[in-house]
Amino acid sequence: MTTVSPIESRANLGIMLVLASQLVLLVLDISAKWLSVEGLPTSEIVFVRYGMHLVLLLLLFLPVSGQDLFRTNNLKLEILRGACLLITTGLNFLAMKFLPLTVTSAIQFTSPLMICAMSGPLLGEKVGWRRWLAIGVGFCGILVIVRPGTEAFQPAALLSLGCAFFLALFSILTRKLAGVDTAQTQQFYAGATPVILLLPIAFTDWTWPSLPISWVAFFIMGAAGLGGHYLNSVAHRFASPATLAPFSYLSLIYLSIASWLIFNQPPDQWFILGVCIIVASGLYIWLRERMLAKANTAVEVIER
Repeated sequence: MTTVSPIESRANLGIMLVLASQLVLLVLDISAKWLSVEGLPTSEIVFVRYGMHLVLLLLLFLPVSGQDLFRTNNLKLEILRGACLLITTGLNFLAMKFLPLTVTSAIQFTSPLMICAMSGPLLGEKVGWRRWLAIGVGFCGILVIVRPGTEAFQPAALLSLGCAFFLALFSILTRKLAGVDTAQTQQFYAGATPVILLLPIAFTDWTWPSLPISWVAFFIMGAAGLGGHYLNSVAHRFASPATLAPFSYLSLIYLSIASWLIFNQPPDQWFILGVCIIVASGLYIWLRERMLAKANTAVEVIER
């Protein structure tokens, strides 16, 4: 039987793994956006993304892990996590049809704020008034970006906001499964659950790519998704979601550059202002977490 690696307190390693995962997942977002622009149905793009993910996972890990790849100590939690990932991806890919990568990614980055808000009831962590204030400020940044009530507002922004919620829930479930199942097993259920759920509708409006570059995007999505989420799963074994989440902001820079160069959708001044507000609130929460962690460590040393 495969031994499940225990949770370790190695924040720096966890942060490095998250930064690496963001670079890999950038390829996934660009590929999905490209296929959406070409006109492929969202259900097909999501199915291909997880179908390729699942095939590659089985090819790489089944010969090594055998039946241990399928063994889980919490099947319900794995399926729930996989369903959250499917909803996250579906909402994100659908929003990409109508919004620039910069906007969809910026709204998604309210997920660290949502993680902080949900960490109390779901992880048993205490959330004080300062962090609640930072969460409120972060959502003000979203209002700056989407500008509800103006001509610039697009209802598709609500899809990205829903994506951020399920991404936060996915991150919390990933932390709950750290030390329970191996990263390989987590990735198997993260791929198998969406494939099974999408199978009844995936081929109803199937469209093959028409350009050579689109075929590259078609096949590379699964590899990028598997690699990025595998690194993310391993990272959560070394650090908590609240510690890791702020460092994913680096991908906003990459996505802004990609949106500008590839899709000719440069960020505007409202996007830049809103992102600054969101990032500032997220970094404040991170700094607050570090201060509280140091304070708790000092108390433990004194008690000893």
